[in-house]
Amino acid sequence: MSAPLPQDRAGAPTRAIVTGSDSGIGKAIAVALAGGGVDVGITYHSDADGAEATAREVRGQGVRAVVRQLDLTDLPTAASAVDDLAAELGGVDVLVNCAGTGSAQKAVDMDFDTWRGVLSVDLDGAFLCAQRAAKHMIAAGRGGRIINITSVHEHQPRVGAAPYCAAKAGLGALTKVLALELAEHAITVNSVAPGEISTPMTGQEDVDPRTEPRPGVPLGRPGHASEVASVVAFLATPAAGYVTGASFVVDGGMTLMGPQASQLLTDREWLEP
Repeated sequence: MSAPLPQDRAGAPTRAIVTGSDSGIGKAIAVALAGGGVDVGITYHSDADGAEATAREVRGQGVRAVVRQLDLTDLPTAASAVDDLAAELGGVDVLVNCAGTGSAQKAVDMDFDTWRGVLSVDLDGAFLCAQRAAKHMIAAGRGGRIINITSVHEHQPRVGAAPYCAAKAGLGALTKVLALELAEHAITVNSVAPGEISTPMTGQEDVDPRTEPRPGVPLGRPGHASEVASVVAFLATPAAGYVTGASFVVDGGMTLMGPQASQLLTDREWLEP
């Protein structure tokens, strides 16, 4: 008979904060966590109505929802929203860093403010929110989960997305450092790296991804936000207690296609953002 697995301090989570959860992937994550009986802190940048819509879906699962504005262009002040949400929820067991922005311009044509703005939101903001949440988790002594939503561009470049790629790659590296530093507190830190997902960010709000052919993606379609959310939900559970410092790519096989796809290109249009 095999010995039982040792129990760490991270039990089933009861309180989560999901940044950028007014729509898209963040909304799907908030709803998925709520379905597991988790109270959820919801943040938004400008779409207050979207945040309230997410809150209604969360409450429909029989749990609490708390909403706060989080403007990651106002750092470091804005990160105090994590403290406010933790106070109202009675603590925080899970932080999901999902808020982000991007650009579509070649690096040589980009002004510094655009470069700095994307890095500030996507990397500095995630760092500050993780730092705040980790302090609450350490003080509570129950362990916890930090999950950073990066992108396939944590691993692969894209023309016209220099600051976005730099920020997501940086967030991937930060994930690994935090995994090392927070392990002694039974806090795991992982990243989830989506490919093309049918969301407002990709201009596909409320689109069934099965109706959108993508010949260059092995699974032949974009992903659904719920398919990202299910991976996050797993990482938030005690079942993932021995998983830390990892990046989970959710892209239908897109990142596997580099050499294969390059052989099929017939022009240089890929150089345009």
